Amino acid sequence: MPILEAKDTLFRKKSTLNCRGKLLSLEAPLVMGILNLTPDSFYAGSRLSSVQQAVEQAAAMLTDGADILDVGGYSSRPGAMDISTGEELDRVLPVVEALHAAFPEATLSVDTFRAAVAEAAVSAGAAIVNDISGGRLDAAMFDTVAKLQVPYVLMHMRGTPQTMTSLANYNDVVVEVLDELQGKAAALQQRGVKDIILDPGFGFAKTVAHNFELLSRLDELRILDLPVLAGLSRKSMVYKTLGLTQAEALPGTIALNTIALMKGAAILRVHDVKETKQTVQLYTKTIL
Repeated sequence: MPILEAKDTLFRKKSTLNCRGKLLSLEAPLVMGILNLTPDSFYAGSRLSSVQQAVEQAAAMLTDGADILDVGGYSSRPGAMDISTGEELDRVLPVVEALHAAFPEATLSVDTFRAAVAEAAVSAGAAIVNDISGGRLDAAMFDTVAKLQVPYVLMHMRGTPQTMTSLANYNDVVVEVLDELQGKAAALQQRGVKDIILDPGFGFAKTVAHNFELLSRLDELRILDLPVLAGLSRKSMVYKTLGLTQAEALPGTIALNTIALMKGAAILRVHDVKETKQTVQLYTKTIL
């Protein structure tokens, strides 16, 4: 595909996200840095055990060019232990409050499938809700996001983190993921949610083969004319395919993120902000 054609196709609909009055441009791909407040996140290098650690990591990510900081207090790795809403709030709220105080201009996202956590985090300073369940696990989530009027990451998943690996059954994973996302996006739009970001959910109720099929056809999601987020960072499709550990999976992650950008991803959710920002800069130098 010639560069001009790629530019017209992948960035044909330039737009912004309204993050509590701050407009975040999507004219070039954005980098979302992961802040894990869970003791059992799948990648040990991302685990943060205190508010101070989270503030320090956030400062480093912002220095490295992070456009969004995604704060999560519920581990969503396959088979992760379930925790109560109260425990999730205890992990998330002090960090969101501290980050909003320390970096008032930073765009904060809360990674939660619970409407109560989303609402409390937005009140504390978050400006985006990132829901791994796409509204499946809390019937109040869509109405809550509509009330809050913040951007919403609509991710595809089946089941729960505890059961999802048994539900990775598809005839055509891309068609079925797209169909499920389309229905949910329509429900959100009917409620008045203006900024919806699609996430195909790499690794969530998907096999490694499903993940690669989704990545190779990621551009098909753009038929909905909504920005697409790719969360590939250090996941099993990288380290299992290469026979490595999560700690060794950065080069492979960069490779897959580059493919995601070429397929039209607007946001990359990553553990390694500096290296990803460099990737985006080189990509946009070539394409834009």
